[in-house]
Amino acid sequence: MLLDGKKLLITGVLTRESIAYATAQAAQEQGAEIVLTSFGRAMSITEKIARRLPAPADVLELDANEPAHLEAVAEELGRRWGRLDGFLHAIAFAPADALGGNFLHTPWESVQASFRTSAYSLKAISAGLLPLMRDRGGGIVSLDFDASVAWPVYDWMGVAKAGLEAVTRYLARDLGRFGIRVNCVSAGPLRTVAAKGIPGFEAVSDGWAERAPLGWDVTDPTPVGRVAAFLLSDWARGITGEIVHVDGGYHAVGAPSPRTAE
Repeated sequence: MLLDGKKLLITGVLTRESIAYATAQAAQEQGAEIVLTSFGRAMSITEKIARRLPAPADVLELDANEPAHLEAVAEELGRRWGRLDGFLHAIAFAPADALGGNFLHTPWESVQASFRTSAYSLKAISAGLLPLMRDRGGGIVSLDFDASVAWPVYDWMGVAKAGLEAVTRYLARDLGRFGIRVNCVSAGPLRTVAAKGIPGFEAVSDGWAERAPLGWDVTDPTPVGRVAAFLLSDWARGITGEIVHVDGGYHAVGAPSPRTAE
């Protein structure tokens, strides 16, 4: 199994429809032992969902913007495992006024909140957990949405994702000497809780399946979760600083292809 014996931290599990849940499930199926994180009112929801995994998983409290939370998680993982082989960064947030076509009028405070939670937090968690990974190396994977273009309604979250991609490259540069790989998975649109928070999400998702050469199911996060699990495995030991697209091939074509009969 790809992840046999690995100890992994998975953030962002909130529903069974999430990429984080799909990653956690794939990781367990491939032999990993996992711990989830959540915080605040979402803790009880994550704890309930954690019981639906192939093997029930513990949930630790982690608000990525709270250094004390990160210190407590690192201490608990050190006590529990003595090491960490990798983690999934499935953390993103933008205030309502940073989305939905309000780009020109979004105040700095909302932009700052978007960037800190969605991009800077990858650096914060990586640095906080480095003592548990530096001796054995491992994998760090974050969740992206193609930031090479401007999307309708995505606005400052799109800018934050561009920052996330840049943070990934710089972390890959600085952590490579410890054998730690840092990569992004750029997923196609999925009907997750995060997507429901984006006004006009359909402007992005509608038509995706028709343009993507492989098609695309907006209700199935499994292909994305499996690639994230692969990147957390030793089979990906030569890959770092990469943005891996799992979007049915949408990013590679300029316009939908005409459907012709066989």
